[in-house]
Amino acid sequence: MNEIVRNLIIVGAAIAAVVRPVSAQETFVDSLKSSAIIERKLMVPMRDGVRLATDVYRPNTEEPVPIIFSRTPYNFNSYRDGKLRTRSMRSAWQAVKRGYAYVVQNERGRFFSEGEWDILGPPTTDGYDALSWMAEQPWSNGKVGTLGCSSTAEWQMGVAALDHPAHAALVPMGFGAGVGRVGEFYEQGNWYRGGAQQMLFAAWLYGNQNNQRPMFPRDMSREDLIRVSRYFDLAPEMPRVDWPQALRHLPLVDIMKSVQGPKGIYEDMIKRTPDDPAWYEGGLYHDDMPFGVPSIWFMSWYDVSTGPNLALFNHVRNNATDPEIANNQFAVIAPTTHCGYFRTQNPTIVGERDLGDARFDYTGLIYDWFDYWLKGEKNGVTDRTPKVQYYTMGLNKWQSSSTWPPEGAEMVTYYLESGGKANSLSGDGRLTTNLPGPEDNADSFTYDPFDPVPSYGGNVCCTGNAIRGGSFDQREKETRHDILVYTTEPLETGVEVSGTIEITLYVSSDARDTDFTVKLLDVYPDGKAYNLDETIQRARYREGYDEKVLMEEGQVYELQVSPMSTSNYFAEGHSIRIEVSSSNFPRFTRNLNTGGNNWDETEGVVAHNSVHHSRSHLSQIRLPVVR
Repeated sequence: MNEIVRNLIIVGAAIAAVVRPVSAQETFVDSLKSSAIIERKLMVPMRDGVRLATDVYRPNTEEPVPIIFSRTPYNFNSYRDGKLRTRSMRSAWQAVKRGYAYVVQNERGRFFSEGEWDILGPPTTDGYDALSWMAEQPWSNGKVGTLGCSSTAEWQMGVAALDHPAHAALVPMGFGAGVGRVGEFYEQGNWYRGGAQQMLFAAWLYGNQNNQRPMFPRDMSREDLIRVSRYFDLAPEMPRVDWPQALRHLPLVDIMKSVQGPKGIYEDMIKRTPDDPAWYEGGLYHDDMPFGVPSIWFMSWYDVSTGPNLALFNHVRNNATDPEIANNQFAVIAPTTHCGYFRTQNPTIVGERDLGDARFDYTGLIYDWFDYWLKGEKNGVTDRTPKVQYYTMGLNKWQSSSTWPPEGAEMVTYYLESGGKANSLSGDGRLTTNLPGPEDNADSFTYDPFDPVPSYGGNVCCTGNAIRGGSFDQREKETRHDILVYTTEPLETGVEVSGTIEITLYVSSDARDTDFTVKLLDVYPDGKAYNLDETIQRARYREGYDEKVLMEEGQVYELQVSPMSTSNYFAEGHSIRIEVSSSNFPRFTRNLNTGGNNWDETEGVVAHNSVHHSRSHLSQIRLPVVR
């Protein structure tokens, strides 16, 4: 083993468990090369014989060390053009200098890993088997912490449900694509919101579902794998796609074909309903599964699935059978876009909105956490760290609470009201805490699926160049008459809204099925209207996600819209606003209004939709106000 390491990969000055500080003349890559044992292209066998490509970076010491494990579908090959790429080694350097081994592994079917790839389709036993392999290495102390954001996080919950004895700590960041069903959320890994498909996966899978790849012979030596990885890493260079145009293609099932993308799981997933049995066969975590690992959950206000992520955090705290596990769940919620934690600067500008100084010592907290659970250091991190740390926008400060929503949050109901002309920013829509009168002044608008309301900013991820995430002034979009606008009077005192936002709409349509969208905004005294969160509800799923119930013209239906989440301080003189419409494209797929499958249709119908508000139709939004 030692001879292989010496001959194949690295040399270095032997030092003890951690590396010396990096000088001004020395990069972290040089430091890592000179102080770590690096083993590349280890082919780790799974129980079915499939081998997963794995790189190991560990301190040059004879003492066993704990492990930080990152499992990913992305390319982590360290070489390009014959040179080490610094970005792929930064995490390894951070870990090794603190006395950890850093192990990075490709999911099955990705790059040098064998087998067929399927987003969250590979068995959770792959994660379990990888943990077993790491725990058995002579240089391991038997404790492994998992770390990663987005696709390097989403698999962690399913493996945590298996409760591997070596899996000592969990740090998932931006992990929504791994959450299946939790409570009232049936997002199934960010595929759905309120029963409507989120379009991000069309763009994301275009670059990631390619199973048509060259592979090296199974008997190829590790020496040869390392050699050829210097100039051939199996990473395809996908042609650029104009996603704003590409996502308009119908039928939805043919989007990948229309951009000449690779064949793969997309064509199957687009056909699934929100409660399809196939969602429960892969690696998604669902709320009927156990959970056995202490965790710090990192989330973002402008990420794609903050609501389900917070629901999962609460679910584990309330339902883990081991009291130590239940008591050691912590959350950090930042005002960033997807996986933007370590890029936070002062000032923190998210989209167009200045959110003050939102910097946070993520690295310090993560390594204190790992030191406690993987090294056994009694550093008090579990005692001194609040259960929930969240950034309140508008107030522009970090706050803490022992619960989510925060202690003292009370639901305050705002009712929709108008004279029947809430269309656009120039309409008469109002939000008020007073009960509406008996008269139903319904607000009506026309929804044409071939002229949808365009997405502008928002809580998004991974849509290529189609949408830029974050907070933007929405006034230009609010000139459209297919957007209903409801606004409070300017607030006499400031109001903090932190928690889950609930929406009930009473709706009707002349279409068999349609969608209703809601967006929450902070309106400044000068009129700027910044989006906070957005949601959607497909009417056919108003009675549950396990069946389709179509609409009848002339009938008014109660619609419980999929909840939103935020923490925002509406300052004195500001107003609270919601927008209601039937599209937010390409954030969500367009409902073609036919009542059909939607994914296989090319023709749609125009829907004439109404929102009703009266004493008997209490359309409302319920805000968690922190007193």
